[in-house]
Amino acid sequence: MSFSEHFDALMSQPTPLMRRLARLIEPCGDAQLESLARQSAAATRRHFGRTMRLFAPLYLSNECVNNCSYCGFSRDNPILRTTLSVDQVVAEARHLHGLGFRHLLLVAGEHPKFVSDGYLQECLDALRPFIPTLAIEVGPMEDDQYGEIVSHGAEGLVVYQETYHRETYGTLHTAGPKKRFDWRLDCPERAYRGGFRRIGIGALFGLADWRHEALALAAHLEYLLKHCWKAHFTIAFPRMRPYAGNYQYEPDPDLFLSDRALVQLVAAFRICFPQAGIVLSTREPAPLRDSLAPLGITTMSAGARTEPGGYTGAGHDDLHLTVRGRRVEMDERKGCERATEQFAISDDRSPAQVAGMLALKGLDPVWKDWDEAILSPTP
Repeated sequence: MSFSEHFDALMSQPTPLMRRLARLIEPCGDAQLESLARQSAAATRRHFGRTMRLFAPLYLSNECVNNCSYCGFSRDNPILRTTLSVDQVVAEARHLHGLGFRHLLLVAGEHPKFVSDGYLQECLDALRPFIPTLAIEVGPMEDDQYGEIVSHGAEGLVVYQETYHRETYGTLHTAGPKKRFDWRLDCPERAYRGGFRRIGIGALFGLADWRHEALALAAHLEYLLKHCWKAHFTIAFPRMRPYAGNYQYEPDPDLFLSDRALVQLVAAFRICFPQAGIVLSTREPAPLRDSLAPLGITTMSAGARTEPGGYTGAGHDDLHLTVRGRRVEMDERKGCERATEQFAISDDRSPAQVAGMLALKGLDPVWKDWDEAILSPTP
């Protein structure tokens, strides 16, 4: 049985670990929060030392067939779109390589025509010789498709459920294959069967009650650690940010995950899941990232751009609109225009600045922690 078949029962009858996490995220005073933060920091040092993995997202395409009301890439959004050629992907990756990155997350919207069969494989084949750690964040696939992606050099997969609240999920996803709640829910298990070594899960906080999302995320992580134990799992708690189509976004006060609550959430998950990685992206402001870094975070992005060609300007010569999934050429194209970003980042510091901040806090920025040669037979 897959997680989707257990999910509703787990939410109505939580496990002891889920109940423990629920207690840790109840409203608390300053002294208790400080105690949780100290416990979280100690557990992180015990299991991860002082290391902090650094990565960068590399957006391949902002084409998408899904209508998701919270996403800048949503199908009906009248944005400037492009899909990078393999050579352009390599140019973006070489730029990031020059900044120090050896861990890239390849991101693309879900569109079977523009991000077609073979495209990801070609990108991976081209990057594999000089980027040792490659992960993907794309539309869910079948087991055998994941196996093929792994064979071309991907060792990590990221898939966020967005919201674990079934009714809210149905309201927010109005068109496209992403409408299938259970299909997405079981994606990490299919990825595991396909051979991925690292798998990241999470929820997009701000779409539904944050405590419900946290409890569901704990249920999912606990299940995966039991049934997919050969993989290393990471979790993330990204918060909603302004995005194309809603740059005036204001969080719903009834759903909002405050800075204080985010600190408590990180600490609670670290205490309950001491060996799981916790990822913090540039969605969050620099001062908050600086404060959270020693408390429980193990992986951070830096210098991120959330549009294809964001690092070098690649793909600007092929900008177009897409109306209901079909490409529409623009009458005029200004040379300075770029593809539209998925969402606005908050921490815009350079990778070197983020690494410097970590060093000042006594943490070790890790640019590379894996090489394919590790698995190669000894001559």
